Amino acid sequence: MIKANVISGHSNWKKFLVQPNNYLKKRLNKLSKAPSFKRKNHEFSILLTSNREMKKLNNKFRKKNKITDVLSFPIKIKNKKKLYVGDIAISFEIVKERSKKTNFFLEFDKMWIHGYLHLIGYDHKRYNDFRKMHKKEKLILKSFY
Repeated sequence: MIKANVISGHSNWKKFLVQPNNYLKKRLNKLSKAPSFKRKNHEFSILLTSNREMKKLNNKFRKKNKITDVLSFPIKIKNKKKLYVGDIAISFEIVKERSKKTNFFLEFDKMWIHGYLHLIGYDHKRYNDFRKMHKKEKLILKSFY
């Protein structure tokens, strides 16, 4: 089973995600039934934050003094039967802006899925890796919508 702990760090999130823990629990229950995630016993945290905080985090941890949409901080901590895989931070303003073309939940799902895949070892530094990661993201999204 995959579990997310949600930390709300910006009040605007509550206008769209009234109960973020419940929302993610439903999504992760679906994800946990997918063949490639069936036996995953992962736990991670998601910080729902603002552009201002994202810029600070990006500068502190990546030495890039600019706003970004999603940040992933992988770490592996084995605890009983669960594996804590790390933390994700997501910018409200970027999700909201992108949702003007689609919808808020789709854009939010894209970001946390992207962040989660980074936590479990995917990256997009090379084109071939990008294709693999993008394919996995689309597969996960397809199971939700």
